[in-house]
Amino acid sequence: MSHETLWAPWRLGYVQGSVLELPCEPLAWRTHACHSCFLCRAASAPEHAQALGVVDSSPLSLVVLNRFPYSNGHVLVAPVDHLSTLEDLSDEVLLDLQKELVRWCAILKKVLGAEGFNIGLNLGTVSGAGVPGHLHWHIVPRWSGDVNFMPSIAGTRVLPQSLATLWESLTEARCESHPSSKNPSSLWAKG
Repeated sequence: MSHETLWAPWRLGYVQGSVLELPCEPLAWRTHACHSCFLCRAASAPEHAQALGVVDSSPLSLVVLNRFPYSNGHVLVAPVDHLSTLEDLSDEVLLDLQKELVRWCAILKKVLGAEGFNIGLNLGTVSGAGVPGHLHWHIVPRWSGDVNFMPSIAGTRVLPQSLATLWESLTEARCESHPSSKNPSSLWAKG
């Protein structure tokens, strides 16, 4: 069996625990939000959707660009509430999250031409969860040949698009797939 390696050297700062400035203080925090959690911050600050990488939200879930992506289009799908285990999710929230996973795979396929996806959920610190208190699924788009010579020869991974440009493309596609929304903050419901 052959194995592929998906290199992501730009993630080193994250892995080493480098402190990142948390941008954009929300005007009002959601009830029970963890103020040090970037997902709670994103769920609480619709006025800063682009700066926080929020490409979509509903009263129950949000979709955020990963600031340390494994590939172009790497997004996170999370409940808006700070919940750490699957058992904490109501049936309604769990169904909403699963529907968002399906919808965002379709959007990423349409916008980026993704040929496949890795979808994962790390529960607990020992499993690799970077934010163990706020569970979230990773959707990592994949393409034939996306593991090529650049990482092995040059130690470099090529991401063909900036996060800002990706945000524009994905929010536009989201609006096409969800016509009632004009921007990410239009779907927010404070809780």
